[in-house]
This record gives sequence, structure tokens and C-alpha cells, in this order.
Amino acid sequence: MTMPTATPDLRYPIGRFALDGPITASTRQEWLDDIARAPAALRAAVQGLSAEQLDTPYRPGGWTVRQLVHHVPDSHLNAYVRCKLALTESEPTIKPYDEARWAELPDSRIVPIDISLAMLDALHVRWVALLRALTPAELERTVRYPEHGRTVTIDEMVGLYAWHGRHHVAHVTALREREGWKG
Repeated sequence: MTMPTATPDLRYPIGRFALDGPITASTRQEWLDDIARAPAALRAAVQGLSAEQLDTPYRPGGWTVRQLVHHVPDSHLNAYVRCKLALTESEPTIKPYDEARWAELPDSRIVPIDISLAMLDALHVRWVALLRALTPAELERTVRYPEHGRTVTIDEMVGLYAWHGRHHVAHVTALREREGWKG
């Protein structure tokens, strides 16, 4: 079960991800529902923002809202591929990527956010369909994270990415609240 730790840290408005105890069917269902809702939640969070607001960092020293919106499908696409690798290979070692450098690439700075929102919509339809169809044994399949020196199950990835979507939506909604931006 995920129990976020409350913190005033603007980097973690809902707390850091933590996996506490065994993953139950009920917890997994909540996580899958969170993943399914993530595209609409992100779209609602950025609804009505101006170009200037989209180019505002969500925290001092952080990404702009635009970069953050492009980051979510980048990250979730990597997670989707990692799930497929776990299902088709024996404990594959995943290729890490430098998300901070990806966020600095031109597409993350200049492409309209509607492109990434549409990409996230489509990706989550496929990803959620895949995840909901998995057996308990398939959910226990693993990938190896070389940068952390450990393996992670698909079940654990489901929890992490359910948190990840809520985490970034909270970045935007917290910024809107701090700045007094209306929707």
C-alpha cells in the first residue's frame, strides 16, 4: 500500500512514493483507476492556462508546466515499454534515461501541450487495457533497474506510476493555487 508522506517540499506535493506492505487486489485496483484517470486529471489541471503560465516553473529551479506536461507521457511511455519487456523477456535490464535532459530537448519546450495530452490519452488506453488483463503471475514479472541495483515487479510499477501521475498533477494544481490562477 502506498502511504505518501506529507511534506511542504514543493518537489513532492503529495509526498514521496513509498511501497508499504503487500500489494492487495484492492490497492492494485485503486492504482489502475489512478492510471486510467491521469490523462483527464492532467488535462483538467492545465485547462485554461496561458502560454506565459505554461512557461512558468512549477517551483523555483523546477521545470516549466509545459516541460512537465511533456514529461508525463515520456515517462509513462517508458513505463509501458518496461511492462511489455517484463512480459516478454526474462528479467530484462531496462535502459535508464535522463529525464531532466529529455525535458530540455526542443520538443519539450516548444511543442503545444495538446500533442502530449493526446499522446497520454492514447497511451493510457492501451496501458490500462494491458495492465487490467494481466494475471497475478504476470504482475509478478520483473525488470532490473541498473541505476538502483534491484528488480521491480510490474505490480510495483503500477503503484509507482499511479503515484507519478497524481504527483505531477499536484505540481500544477499547487502552482495554480499559489499563483491564484483560475481554471
